[in-house]
Amino acid sequence: MHIADILSALQNTAIAAAVRGDTPGSEWLFPVIETAHVLALALVFGSVAMVDLRLVGIASRSTSVQQLSREVLPWTWTAFVCAAIFGTLMFISKAETYFHNFEFRMKFLAMFLAGLNMLVFQFGAFRRVASWDLRQPPPPAARVAGGLSLLLWILVIFYGRWVGFTT
Repeated sequence: MHIADILSALQNTAIAAAVRGDTPGSEWLFPVIETAHVLALALVFGSVAMVDLRLVGIASRSTSVQQLSREVLPWTWTAFVCAAIFGTLMFISKAETYFHNFEFRMKFLAMFLAGLNMLVFQFGAFRRVASWDLRQPPPPAARVAGGLSLLLWILVIFYGRWVGFTT
């Protein structure tokens, strides 16, 4: 089975037709799903930005990085899962179109790089967080990770909005 067959099969499911508004009474479904996706992504970005701004030394300077992470990251992951579910529903509605869309691919590249940045930070600078948790400014590796994360999530939002104007 080729990717074109998979995309076509996804796009031809009953749920994809409903999301597209092809079934009676479902014309409201896509806007509701898109709104939920955008709200979830806003929570992802907002919670990530809180930690990232602490890492670059701009905000929450008196709060421990570990404490802020414990408080904020459960919200981040919950919102990310919701955004992924709603995004998947939108994707299957026009799987062939989205898959070949440059901006869609760039959004996913930015998300992949944000995830990679997070892994490098978790297995690098964050392993020694006890030694710099309240230090100002945080070590260079933490500041770079925070700044890069902010940039990459801004690109996710930028390309995600652009997708809506190109599909």
